[in-house]
Amino acid sequence: MVEKVYINIRIHAILFLATFIFSTTLFAQDDETDYAAIKTVVIDAGHGGKDPGCHGASAQEKHVCLSMALMLGDMIKEKYPNIRVVYTRNKDVFVELNERAKIANRNNADLFICIHANAASSKAYGTETYVLGLHRTESQQKVAERENSIIHLEEDGGAKYDDFDLSPDAIIARQIQLSVFLDQSISFASKLQLEFKSIGRFDRGVKQAGFLVLYKTTMPSVLIETGFLTNPKEEKFLSITETQMQMANSMFIAFRKYKNELEGVEELIEDKPIVRPKINKQVVLDEDDVIFRIQIETSETKIPLISKKFKGYTVYEYEQNNIFKYTVGAFINDVKAARAYKTRMVEQGYQHAFVVGFLGKERINLQKAIKLAEK
Repeated sequence: MVEKVYINIRIHAILFLATFIFSTTLFAQDDETDYAAIKTVVIDAGHGGKDPGCHGASAQEKHVCLSMALMLGDMIKEKYPNIRVVYTRNKDVFVELNERAKIANRNNADLFICIHANAASSKAYGTETYVLGLHRTESQQKVAERENSIIHLEEDGGAKYDDFDLSPDAIIARQIQLSVFLDQSISFASKLQLEFKSIGRFDRGVKQAGFLVLYKTTMPSVLIETGFLTNPKEEKFLSITETQMQMANSMFIAFRKYKNELEGVEELIEDKPIVRPKINKQVVLDEDDVIFRIQIETSETKIPLISKKFKGYTVYEYEQNNIFKYTVGAFINDVKAARAYKTRMVEQGYQHAFVVGFLGKERINLQKAIKLAEK
């Protein structure tokens, strides 16, 4: 009898312990999910389908934006598998402006990231990131008007927006209504601009304007103008896989810092690409274009491009005098940006990094490369 009681006690104790462990694990998982600052991100590649957006000599906004959007999404999914990444489009299709915001709202997104390219004179250059607000200059107003103008390509010709109020009073009222989100949007936008600047891009700042797609969303939202396709140098920068990767990686680092800030996490962030994502389109260089790269390693034998030596960076290999040499970055006719990136690579531990120049696939003397680039 005593033995049966003892056995029953042991069985109940085991069941209790198992239940306790299961419940603790379950609640811990729920707590982890509940306290995650960002559970869903919606990435919006500007334009698409019958709406090409702005363009340069060959590149179209809809293509370069989609490439960078997919790269950014892949990086987030690779590093944070628990975060749900939703695209407003993942191929070359037309999505109405109103629908883009609805996708973000329906999915209860915690962050909405619009990726665009800019247009102005052939001399305009640099990146700028917008949040919802009142434009302060005529150029800011023109950017918003250009991005909003795609409503005329919609089936009803934009009729659904006839009663939509984008007056200064309406925008101010919306800002007040979404004041918490606006503060977070500005925080994320500032981090984006800082990261773009760190890879040698000209910082045009964080700005405000009346974008329809930002007005309609109910979460922190930003619209990134990644550069000017009307500037030949910037068109090439935004069209080449390696430099698209640099832009996407900068967006990812800004995202990671923003997420950590919201969650109160202090973390050393390695500024490196997470994955080698798919791409959409690549531009053909002119014969006289010079590409500046940063050499970080040499070896008498081949080094796998996925070696830990390269810390996840996209690496370009070339051979010279029976020595294998490895570079990162690709700056078209822009030695200033290359030098800025070299400084960053030194900070990442590549103490002997230096800038090299290429004409086609051939490495040339650096001074000659600089002179050719200036022409």
